[in-house]
Amino acid sequence: MSALPRNVPSSTDLYDVHWLRSSYSTGANNCVETARPLTGPWAGLLAVRDSKAPAGPALLFSPESWADFTAAFQP
Repeated sequence: MSALPRNVPSSTDLYDVHWLRSSYSTGANNCVETARPLTGPWAGLLAVRDSKAPAGPALLFSPESWADFTAAFQP
């Protein structure tokens, strides 16, 4: 497994990605948004941000780490 970049991306670093919001989300913006950067140092990782703070930083997950994280919430 390759090492993750040391930098934490800001909204300006991820300006060209397409953010997705869950279809379960309400209009209150109480959810997270995800994106998959296709280019740059974060290509291939999953970016996750707070929908209430789209200009804030994003967390980065490898696909495997994201699958493990979300599996913990499955019934």
